[in-house]
Amino acid sequence: MNLFAGLAGLGRSVLTLLAAFGRVALFTLDALSHIVRPPFYPREFGVALMHMGWLSLPVVGLTAVFTGGALALQIYAGGARFNAEAVVPQIVAIGMVRELGPVLVGLMIAARVTSSIAAEIATMKVTEQIDALVTLSTHPMKYLVAPRVLAALLTVPVLVGVGDVIGVAGGYVVATENLGFNAAAYLKNTVDFLEPLDIVSSLVKGAAFGVIAAVMGCYYGMTSGRGAQGVGRATKGSVEAAAVLILAANFVLTGVFFSI
Repeated sequence: MNLFAGLAGLGRSVLTLLAAFGRVALFTLDALSHIVRPPFYPREFGVALMHMGWLSLPVVGLTAVFTGGALALQIYAGGARFNAEAVVPQIVAIGMVRELGPVLVGLMIAARVTSSIAAEIATMKVTEQIDALVTLSTHPMKYLVAPRVLAALLTVPVLVGVGDVIGVAGGYVVATENLGFNAAAYLKNTVDFLEPLDIVSSLVKGAAFGVIAAVMGCYYGMTSGRGAQGVGRATKGSVEAAAVLILAANFVLTGVFFSI
């Protein structure tokens, strides 16, 4: 009897998880469809573009430069055990561009932007501002969701590209100033080692992570509970879901681009 009860509980959990995935998938498709269908709200798009793009640059830049510098130190220390210190430029470049750059930027956007979107939309729901939009014949998906998703789709790849460059520059500064590398040789090794596929994969990951971050913020905001506790749970849940999905998407996309 206990066995059947356990199996029934497992089945309910699986069905609940699948239902949640289904709701998120339908919400994502609905959001993407509203991006290409009028009416459009350029002012909301511009505000989202500024908030996600320009205002995120400081945290992205600081995260990337310190990560690139620390990566150079770690690779040099590890390579010294095998007399392979010379690989620092190549590994820093490929590590930042393929993996660390996109993932770190995606997680920073999840922490900064996803939480902000979820809290803002959830507060609007609690204070019945979303109901007011419907009363004014304004579709909430078009006014609140579509501009934010489109802004994330366009800005996060740019942030990833900037983060990649700053991260590689951080490794360059540490390697040339502290580790005794020749500046010209370091830059040549970096440029020669990177391939177009590395850069393309980084930007594609950025676009995917941006959509995930924006959709999770909007979804949890639109489906939040009432009251302050509902806003808090929506904010926390959006960041957790965005971070996990970004890491899962990174694994899938890495397999797609670089599987042998």
